[in-house]
Amino acid sequence: MPAVYTAVATATGEGRNGHARTDDGLVDVDLAVPREMGGPGGATNPEQLFAAGYAACFHGALKAVARERGVAFTDSAVTAEVGIGPDGAGGFALEVALHVELGGLEQAAAEELVRAAHQVCPYSNATRGNVEVVLETVTA
Repeated sequence: MPAVYTAVATATGEGRNGHARTDDGLVDVDLAVPREMGGPGGATNPEQLFAAGYAACFHGALKAVARERGVAFTDSAVTAEVGIGPDGAGGFALEVALHVELGGLEQAAAEELVRAAHQVCPYSNATRGNVEVVLETVTA
């Protein structure tokens, strides 16, 4: 696959308690282990960054699929919840829940759109088979 765009970020410091910065400086954040995991908290963490990226990417995929199918909706939002915990083999694993809100569609049509977006979203494709992803669709 020839990449059309490549994001570049560098993490420094003490690993999860450190700093991350993209090569263009648009993302420039301190990192800290969350209090829930025994860390100091008070700064962002990789799971939050992944949640923001996944939510934005999935929202874009949702709009692209809707445009391609000629489906219109009024309002939309995607909230990604990224959980981390022990994997039972001495490491850690992620789990994701995507909460999708769509206005102006019947429930069945909204769910079909979300399923279709899940097939084309690059984050969904990257996690498929590796990370449990639960989809929840709500219409208004």
